[in-house]
Amino acid sequence: MATKKEETVSMVDTFREFKETKNIDRTTLVSVLEESFRNVIAKIFGSDENFDVIVNPDKGDFEIYRNRVVVPDGEVQDENKEISLSEAQKIDSDYEEGEEVSEEVNFSKFGRRAILNLRQTLASKILELEHDSLYNKYKDRVGQIVSGEVYQVWKREVLLVDDENNELILPKAEQIPNDQYHKGETIRAVIHQVTNENNNPKIILSRTSPVFLERLLEAEVPEIADGLITIKRVARMPGERAKIAVESYDERIDPVGACVGVKGSRVHGIVRELCNENIDVINYTANVKLFIQRALSPARVSSITVDEENHKAEVYLKPEEVSLAIGRGGLNIKLASMLTEYTIDVFREVDENDADEDIYLDEFSDEIDQWVIDAIKAIGLDTAKAVLNAPREMLVEKADLEEETVDHLLDVLRTEFEQ
Repeated sequence: MATKKEETVSMVDTFREFKETKNIDRTTLVSVLEESFRNVIAKIFGSDENFDVIVNPDKGDFEIYRNRVVVPDGEVQDENKEISLSEAQKIDSDYEEGEEVSEEVNFSKFGRRAILNLRQTLASKILELEHDSLYNKYKDRVGQIVSGEVYQVWKREVLLVDDENNELILPKAEQIPNDQYHKGETIRAVIHQVTNENNNPKIILSRTSPVFLERLLEAEVPEIADGLITIKRVARMPGERAKIAVESYDERIDPVGACVGVKGSRVHGIVRELCNENIDVINYTANVKLFIQRALSPARVSSITVDEENHKAEVYLKPEEVSLAIGRGGLNIKLASMLTEYTIDVFREVDENDADEDIYLDEFSDEIDQWVIDAIKAIGLDTAKAVLNAPREMLVEKADLEEETVDHLLDVLRTEFEQ
């Protein structure tokens, strides 16, 4: 069984623990400690009104005084607030009736249960304050870049800690596919979301958000920080490729050149940060057709038909330009669609001399399943040459067909014209 001295030491250690490990300002800490003491005192004595609680978190100690009024012997009705004359004079022989006796209380005399109750109350209130402090620190910082040290790596998320040992979460879905994390290393990410459900704040980070790339570029290009260049749009396929549309408010400044830097000097660091993600920077324009042409770079567009109401565009290119417009795995056209916010369909230019030699798809029903023909017609392609002039990747994606099915379709149509 612990002695009173050990219990007192335990209480001092309690305060030292909170003083040294909790990131809470002194005024708030004193208030919380005093409130916790008063809660325990009220439970023991029924009231804490006549108690003075003095807390000194800097030293890790405290003092409690109980104030009682001296009453004649035999007339004590409330032992918590009154003390008989004879008992008062045992403390000091000069006490008289009606005076107030202030007597220091040894908290350890309240027993282990009271001490445990105090520790639990303190822990609960400190945790609540920590949560409030963490939420308030980050709630207005969404969209800012933060650095954190990798503390733990799990399958579904990485736990980081900031310079004040607050926990930050980087979910798997917000990690660049080729990212590799090791305990103790420092990584950067953008604050993606801050929640506080049931007073349990969570700081969610992201390295895949377009905002992360935007902030990295802002940090590297002084003209953006000075407001001379604005980032208008950002589209990313994290870890693979990104397209950024920028605009200059000063005719003397080339926004693309300023962002890329001499020999790519300003984007090299960003590319490394993003696991070698290729970055294309283009000039923004409110002219939709021109913007789509620039977004499909490096392909050179022959002509464009735009449906502004439905945000759709049909782009016609020479056969040798089609693969450039689509890009490896359809990456270029996907990013162009994301950047321009238009659905882009790419077509090869058809020689007008061959137009009359075209054949309707329905005439191939003996070689191609009708459901396949219907799927192709549903995306607006009715003739053989229209299908042959459309990119294979578009047929797979738009018609929702297996690659093998599309390849068979194309083989049948090509054979017809070769004959």
